[in-house]
Amino acid sequence: MPNRLAHETSPYLLQHADNPVDWWPWSEGAFEEAGKRNVPVLLSVGYSSCHWCHVMAHESFEDQETADYLNAHFVSVKVDREERPDVDAVYMEAVQAATGQGGWPMTVFLTPEAEPFYFGTYFPPAPRQGMPSFRQVLEGVHSAWADRRDEVAEVAGKIVRDLAGREISYGDSRAPGEEQLAAALLGLTREYDAQRGGFGGAPKFPPSMVIEFLLRHHARTGAEGALQMAQDTCERMARGGIYDQLGGGFARYSVDRDWIVPHFEKMLYDNALLCRVYAHLWRATGSELARRVALETADFMVRELRTSEGGFASALDADSDDGTGRHVEGAYYVWTPRQLAEVLGSDDAELAAHYFGVTEEGTFEEGASVLQLPQRDVVFDADRIASVKSRLLEARAERPAPGRDDKVVAAWNGLAIAALAETGACFDRPDLVEAALGAADLLVRLHLDDHARLARTSKDDHAGANAGVLEDYADVAEGFLALASVTGEGVWLEFAGFLLDHVLVQFADEESGALYDTAADAEKLIRRPQDPTDNATPSGWSAAAGALLSYAAQTGAEPHRTAAEKALGVVKALGPRVPRFIGWGLAVGEALLDGPREVAVVGPAPDDPGTRALHRTALLGTAPGAVVAMGTPGSDEFPLLADRPLSNGEPTAYVCRNFTCDAPTTDSDRLRSQLGG
Repeated sequence: MPNRLAHETSPYLLQHADNPVDWWPWSEGAFEEAGKRNVPVLLSVGYSSCHWCHVMAHESFEDQETADYLNAHFVSVKVDREERPDVDAVYMEAVQAATGQGGWPMTVFLTPEAEPFYFGTYFPPAPRQGMPSFRQVLEGVHSAWADRRDEVAEVAGKIVRDLAGREISYGDSRAPGEEQLAAALLGLTREYDAQRGGFGGAPKFPPSMVIEFLLRHHARTGAEGALQMAQDTCERMARGGIYDQLGGGFARYSVDRDWIVPHFEKMLYDNALLCRVYAHLWRATGSELARRVALETADFMVRELRTSEGGFASALDADSDDGTGRHVEGAYYVWTPRQLAEVLGSDDAELAAHYFGVTEEGTFEEGASVLQLPQRDVVFDADRIASVKSRLLEARAERPAPGRDDKVVAAWNGLAIAALAETGACFDRPDLVEAALGAADLLVRLHLDDHARLARTSKDDHAGANAGVLEDYADVAEGFLALASVTGEGVWLEFAGFLLDHVLVQFADEESGALYDTAADAEKLIRRPQDPTDNATPSGWSAAAGALLSYAAQTGAEPHRTAAEKALGVVKALGPRVPRFIGWGLAVGEALLDGPREVAVVGPAPDDPGTRALHRTALLGTAPGAVVAMGTPGSDEFPLLADRPLSNGEPTAYVCRNFTCDAPTTDSDRLRSQLGG
């Protein structure tokens, strides 16, 4: 008998719809029920491609005895963190404050007033390595609730008061200057792993936002060390097992310091951010590896994540059937020497093992190896390698594929739109720009209402019920602004303006310039979430600052620029101290210091060869955060095109920054030098 989750749209919640646990979705009704029954709430938060979420579900939530105990003594609430990042953020902050660590699945026990009093992540079905069993935890919480209610209330009250006292104070509302950005670079240099690329130890996450900062800092200052860190990290990741050497695209993170063994789930946001990073690295250096990885990652997103409605699905699972009916992490991606021989024959299998680092011992589990490119100075026959890759990819396609979370998340689609639009422009791939336009059309048609409010998610052409949060507005605006620059269609600038006006009204504190993750009129939680630091994606705070700054450069809108500068005050405070965790804010700081530059390209027609050449040159410029408007003289699609005539009847480019303009030019080489290209 399905439970209450059967009517939800989230693939993660639907995975639990047949559990014997009487799950509720996050709702007022769940807490009313807990109050009526006088029982605590079990809040379980996860997401569909989370390996340990699946493990705990199988061990505990599918177990009838455990379910009976839960149903008798708790109201159980299941939340998809990707649908409700606000709920996740509030309770994750409490978990981290209480335990010093966090992660998913997240397990929190709440009062009927939604106040947390006991926390954890994964709990095993039997005691293990110092961890109590889930049943022991449930019995302990039930006992405390029944016999020591005053103590529970005291703990819950203290936690809520402590959370309320954690308001962010970041000094002044002035943006970072040269000194803070240089200090951030120095801090990154200290944490840089010169041997392996990347920052810190295991597990190692792809530092997309930090690399964007390093590339922009190099473009603005010429600092070779910044470029070297970006290049070496990108090369190590692209040669490692974290990158899918056959199908393109990146896994979530590497469990080791050497980028060899990934956690195999593939997320839309990682691939969107990294696709853009590699396109920008190519733009700065001409690296053939960067070009290949950018295009393969873009093609992976379009091939494997695009939905029939034109949006992009959230993720591919880490686990899949290994051919014996067992669901095993990485089964789709790993190879043994014997499997190579079965597909390729002995000679080509030997070549493939050498090329991809497949050994008898294996680099993963049970003698299997994750494909990587360990041979740096060996020359291989390119045609033979291409044949090997093609046959292995064909054979892999016969394996049971990982599950796909078809939920369309507005913010992550915004990131994908920006990446595909810019990658398509860099490499003359109009099909990628078309894919970006398809996703943008879906967001406007389905996610955006008549009042410019965004729905967080959609699935199967139906918008979800959850309101967009700050990162949705910011990242979708970022995607629309990139589309406007690439296509020359001013309607995308207009849509970005609607979203950013909403940010100013609903998410910003006018006095301090601070930004909140939820709208002023959103559902009230035990605290209004607010986090300026990057996680797997740019923080909504930094992303909003970047989009506001770009919009102001395109339109001259003073309120938007002022809001961007105020929001960057937090980067001034945190950049020198924790640069790894505020990379996108640092990247936006670079754009502000550079102007950002405003480029207007006018021509007799958009498809005029001279106009297209200048437009492409403008898009390939490396000046941090530069914005581009393209159209015919007198067009009202972009404010930057106003009063921009042709020079002697020829297509012309105008470059301005900080209220000062260079002489107009009809020459692509001259424009390139103006934009650091």
